[in-house]
Amino acid sequence: MEASLLSIRDLDVWYDRDKMVLTGFSAELGRDEVIGLIGLNGAGKPTFLKTLSGLLSGYRCGNICFQGRPAGLREESFKVCRYTVFDEDHSFSYFTFWEYLSYVFAVYGKKQSDVSDWVGELIEGFHFGGCCHMLLKDLSTGNRKKAFLITAFALRVPLLLLDEPVNGLDFQSTEYLYRQISAYRAHGTVLFSSHILESITLTADRVLVLEDGRICREFTGGQINAGNIREALRDEEKIG
Repeated sequence: MEASLLSIRDLDVWYDRDKMVLTGFSAELGRDEVIGLIGLNGAGKPTFLKTLSGLLSGYRCGNICFQGRPAGLREESFKVCRYTVFDEDHSFSYFTFWEYLSYVFAVYGKKQSDVSDWVGELIEGFHFGGCCHMLLKDLSTGNRKKAFLITAFALRVPLLLLDEPVNGLDFQSTEYLYRQISAYRAHGTVLFSSHILESITLTADRVLVLEDGRICREFTGGQINAGNIREALRDEEKIG
């Protein structure tokens, strides 16, 4: 693998100190690659993404490096280099899409005008045109997801985190999403969790299998196929 974008060593995460969710978790995220994160329910996928997103304070880590330098997951310098789309997100309910997009670009110190054409393409690709001026709270689950996905792909941050991005999307938008994930290598790295097999096999350069709070195996290249992934999850189920 080329020089890593993000290196994490010996990460422990908890909601209750007496019950660890991630223990001794280590992972390397390369530059400009698409990484799929899989595992059975309870393996810790959302917890890992929330930790990377700076939402959890209950963690300790032996070493974290981002772009070759020591980093803190809750430091501002790291926050502006990553953006997360969560499986369910009810924040900013009284913003319209345009208001939310403007707010996010301001927070990340980027000019929305620089990507106005690209935002238009994303809106068209996700079939979101009729929803742009609606309050986020009034959108369906799928259209609310689209609002956050459009924002994510428009920002083009070095690290894009997606938690079950396919959930709630219609067929056409799902196909478009796969194309955008694959194309994101031109701008940065995507780490996404999914229980949809095709989303992994069609887009991922690497697949990390999470079990009992740590990465237990990894697939790359031709190893990323339905048979290997199904077998890995069956093995987890037997062990569990």
